[in-house]
Amino acid sequence: MLAFSNAMRQLDGAAAHLGLDLGEVAKLKEPDRIYEFDIPVAMDDGSQKSFKGYRVQFNNARGPYKGGIRFHPQVDLDEVKALAFWMAIKTAVVNIPMGGGKGGVSVNPKELSQSELERLARGWVQNMAQHIGPHQDVPAPDVNTNPKIMDWMADEYGKISGDKTAAAFTGKSLEYGGSEGRGTATGQGGFYVLEELAASLGMQSAGRRVVIQGFGNVGYHFAQLVQRAGYVIAGVSDSKGGVYDANGLDLEAVMKAKQEKGSVIDYAAGTKVTNQEMLEQECDILVPAALENQITAENAGAVRAKIVLELANGPTTPEADGILWSKKIYVAPDVLTNAGGVTVSYFEWGQNLAREHWSEREVLAKLELVMKNAFNAVWDTHKKHGVELRTAAFMVAVRRIVDAME
Repeated sequence: MLAFSNAMRQLDGAAAHLGLDLGEVAKLKEPDRIYEFDIPVAMDDGSQKSFKGYRVQFNNARGPYKGGIRFHPQVDLDEVKALAFWMAIKTAVVNIPMGGGKGGVSVNPKELSQSELERLARGWVQNMAQHIGPHQDVPAPDVNTNPKIMDWMADEYGKISGDKTAAAFTGKSLEYGGSEGRGTATGQGGFYVLEELAASLGMQSAGRRVVIQGFGNVGYHFAQLVQRAGYVIAGVSDSKGGVYDANGLDLEAVMKAKQEKGSVIDYAAGTKVTNQEMLEQECDILVPAALENQITAENAGAVRAKIVLELANGPTTPEADGILWSKKIYVAPDVLTNAGGVTVSYFEWGQNLAREHWSEREVLAKLELVMKNAFNAVWDTHKKHGVELRTAAFMVAVRRIVDAME
């Protein structure tokens, strides 16, 4: 029950600072709807297997539910509820007219063939078709789902509903109505937030060391952006471990090692460290870009960064937040920092409905403006109320949601 109770504690902290009454807070703690269902899938060998599917529609006061679908063995209702709540907060922080939802399937997708995966994806839509749609609930990719899976889902939804807009799903491939810039949007949005935060703290980028836990699409793209801006990538890790070099890593060589041999630990130079040790390395900016609950009460005291920039969802526990703040470490919270993905998803949705296609330059210019405005709203609240950035972000979002509900 950890993820959802953590999310509710974050809400309580913000609500107390806003002076909300208990009735208003109680309304924000209950999801609007929860769907749990079994998805029977015909396997390639002729057998039948059943997988547990979920969708939580948390809050739509500000617009259609919005949020990804993850395929992961550890997906359960508690996690999906927490992620759906965080999505409602996230869309409100960046002030886009959407709400929050989340979906998932409890499955290890690596164990399925392409055709089994497609049948599973279409099965999820068959269960949810009457509860989703361009003006109702707009899902997107998340952990272990990708544009191809979204294409299958959007196609299935179109077949069932007759919808021709393709706006019921975002994160699709370009040929199926996806947006330019979507694949790199999360890292890009995080980079814009880092630039604003560093400027607010009077921190120059040149030579500043960055350590990234999680070297998938988001972590790798973010690493490329910060390196171009003059930062030094001192450490990266993936699920098998990490590699650290205070003088800087050769990013392309690290990626080559990961692609050819399976992990960044196969990179020839640097010091090999575990994922936990990676969080404790000497650096200026620590970027958790993997899974939740990585920085906890046990290890927060050992963090040696000036900024923790959350590109993962929920990587820092409430206890760890308190410890980091007492050490004057600024945590740029996930609900702000990784909201580039949902922002470009919103752009994709708008393009689909208007039958338009924007250039990457247009998309990134719009994204930069949204992220900078969101950062400034959070920073101003932080300054005014003397709270850390996560509480400030929640205060901005909760105020907007409560106003919409009223």
